[in-house]
Amino acid sequence: MDRQWWQRLHGFPPLVWVILLGSFFGRGTYFMVWPFLAILLYEKFQLGAAEIGLILSASAVGAALLGFYVGALSDRCGRRNILLTGTAINGFAFVLLAFAQTLPVFILAMTLCSIGRSIWEPPASALIGDLVRNRQSRELALQFRYFLINVGAAAGPIVGVAAGLNAQQSTFGLTALSYLLLCVGFLWGFAGTESGRVAHRRRDAGASFRGTLSVLKNDHVFLVVILANVLTLFIYAQMDSSLVQYLTRAQAPALVQLISAMILVNALTIVLLQFPLLQLMRGVDVNGRIFTGLAILAVGQVWFATNPLDWFAGWMGATFVVSLAEAILFPTMSVQIDRMAPDHLRGSYFGASSFYSLGWSAAPLVGGIVIQWWSGPALYWLMFSLCGVVFLLYRLTPRLSRPAWQPVEDMPMVEAPAAS
Repeated sequence: MDRQWWQRLHGFPPLVWVILLGSFFGRGTYFMVWPFLAILLYEKFQLGAAEIGLILSASAVGAALLGFYVGALSDRCGRRNILLTGTAINGFAFVLLAFAQTLPVFILAMTLCSIGRSIWEPPASALIGDLVRNRQSRELALQFRYFLINVGAAAGPIVGVAAGLNAQQSTFGLTALSYLLLCVGFLWGFAGTESGRVAHRRRDAGASFRGTLSVLKNDHVFLVVILANVLTLFIYAQMDSSLVQYLTRAQAPALVQLISAMILVNALTIVLLQFPLLQLMRGVDVNGRIFTGLAILAVGQVWFATNPLDWFAGWMGATFVVSLAEAILFPTMSVQIDRMAPDHLRGSYFGASSFYSLGWSAAPLVGGIVIQWWSGPALYWLMFSLCGVVFLLYRLTPRLSRPAWQPVEDMPMVEAPAAS
């Protein structure tokens, strides 16, 4: 990072740092144990792969819809109570996972994990926009949050394995503890800092869920962007479980080492290159970054489709290219939503971005069907074609309309009771 970035980071309000550090520790402890949940379900209940997959993904659609509603609710009721509720649900869910002994309790706990995350994510992103008014600083905060989430996701499994925590159910309590500390951090941030007290008191009295739906329905540019980004997540997610299915069915040599190396390449690419890429592309507008990322993502799909099964270095190269696209696209999507959202509907707009998870959750099912009926290369040629569809959707947006926003200073705001 250059000196100006460090100055901007140093100027963030304390509550923003609670969000940033909470994102890091929450995601890190989450991934210390979550990747091994499939092992627990298999060893405890002897479930098959399809049953485990169904349990792990069943709540995705409901969580996406809930995230949208909660984002809109945070515009009307304020961010504080929504964030505290989401954090408490996450903590309770992982306590349940630590002590669950029956399959229904496991399913309930995993559903609550999805619900807690969908409640937490939209108002957390929106609160950064509420507190950081300078656009460049706000976008740096969103970029830095994505970076810390990836560092946590990359380090979590490594720390878990090194500490001998893998596949031990009781260690879900560590994740519950991290969310308890995050809850305490939010209580301090909202009650103990001036920026937190101001953020807690600001609410939009004119907001309603029906009104928000009407606004979003008339924002044709935003609707097309949501569709395009759902497809982008769908394409990217084929590097996850679908690629593992392809390599497993095709009996790729040294499969375990290959998959482990691909995970490592993905994590290192994001952690090491996100900010150098941001520096390199700082003169490029948001759409330019999106188009660049899409082009790189398309190249990665072609590489996956054509790579010889026994070329280990080729799989590493293809993973690096797709990870490069991720490092450009995913943080830019958050910046894109922030720029499109009016201040009084920022929570609603970030809530609508919860629908991105539909693309992610549909990827294993569709990818598995295509691999079973046709082949792995056919799947990635299809994804390459979908990159073209996403590109055309973005090219369509300049011709579409957006609502004429009422100036933010004219919006009716009310004072909520002061935090106790």
